[in-house]
Amino acid sequence: MTGEIREIPVAPAGQRGSEPPAAEVLLDIRDLRTYFHVMDGTVRAVDGVSISLPRGGTLGLVGESACGKSVTALTMMRLLDIPPAEIASGEVWFDGQELVSLPDDEMRKIRGNDIAMVFQEPLTSLNPVLTIGEQISEQIRVHLGVSKKEAWERVIAALELVGIPSAAQRAKQYPHEMSGGMRQRVMIAMALSCEPKLLIADEPTTALDVTIQAQILELLKAVRDRTNSALLLITHDLGVVAETVDRVVVMYAGQIVEEGTTTDVLLRPTHPYTVGLLSSLPSGRTRGTRLSAIKGVVPSPFNLPPGCRFAPRCRFAWDDCRTDVPELVSSSTHGQRARCLLHLPGNEARREAAFGSPGGGGQAVTAEPGPVPATTAEHDHA
Repeated sequence: MTGEIREIPVAPAGQRGSEPPAAEVLLDIRDLRTYFHVMDGTVRAVDGVSISLPRGGTLGLVGESACGKSVTALTMMRLLDIPPAEIASGEVWFDGQELVSLPDDEMRKIRGNDIAMVFQEPLTSLNPVLTIGEQISEQIRVHLGVSKKEAWERVIAALELVGIPSAAQRAKQYPHEMSGGMRQRVMIAMALSCEPKLLIADEPTTALDVTIQAQILELLKAVRDRTNSALLLITHDLGVVAETVDRVVVMYAGQIVEEGTTTDVLLRPTHPYTVGLLSSLPSGRTRGTRLSAIKGVVPSPFNLPPGCRFAPRCRFAWDDCRTDVPELVSSSTHGQRARCLLHLPGNEARREAAFGSPGGGGQAVTAEPGPVPATTAEHDHA
């Protein structure tokens, strides 16, 4: 990442003022739009995203690179490069407070304390000239106001919680003295050190080997069960989603294209993009044959299609898809929603041809039914 990560200024207050969500809802993102104004034009990185997460719940935010997953989280934390970032509109409600309009000093009390984030690359997120113990201790003292001795005791406890052996000795080491998997454990320990209500894990297993990936996923699940923290997992790996979260939100070109329970979305997808992603996964049925691929490339953020953003690559698209902008609508009897014209009244025949089921969700062109493979590579669109 280039440039300094800074706090985003408060967006105009006139864009806010709606009622807070119900008490059992921890996180409620409403019609969030984050734009980047650059020399070539305006990039609508997050364009109308709405997400809800209950207390203690788990949610996976899935999509390929540059679809808006990380920007959604960084906007929620009010951490982005400015300029050129702008929160054009929307609200982020967390634990009864609206974060986008919150003053900077109040936001600093929440960030790292009630909301913690595990970033993609721990080596670039940790300070190379401070020991890991000093870095975790500083966060604890700032947010909890405890003495240095108590903060150090909490550091050791946090490192032990994430399974780091000889925690007292490891706390005195620098980031470069640890392996990639150990540094990721340190990042998780730092995130959990103040017992946050929400943990955001942004690609926590990227660049780790398969064995370490499995250990990190098991650690996230164990820690969540122990602390009852809510988990927002950002990833492109469908296997990680299948093993870790209860609900899934699929993003494409800055928008949510499908959402539902993990089981429903992975086994009964109702959007052609989700169908294409699942069809590209290797399985016993595809052994010895070419893997399926989604044709075309992701549209340029400076020249998005006027209708459905996936229409140029969708094999089920017709003329209406290229002109009409689809909304998120109910797409199955299981409570799923999809951003697709196939699920509007009058398109039943097209929907049945696409998904192989009059009900709207099906497996006609997905990978064979059963458990999703434990790990998958990101789907490249060459």
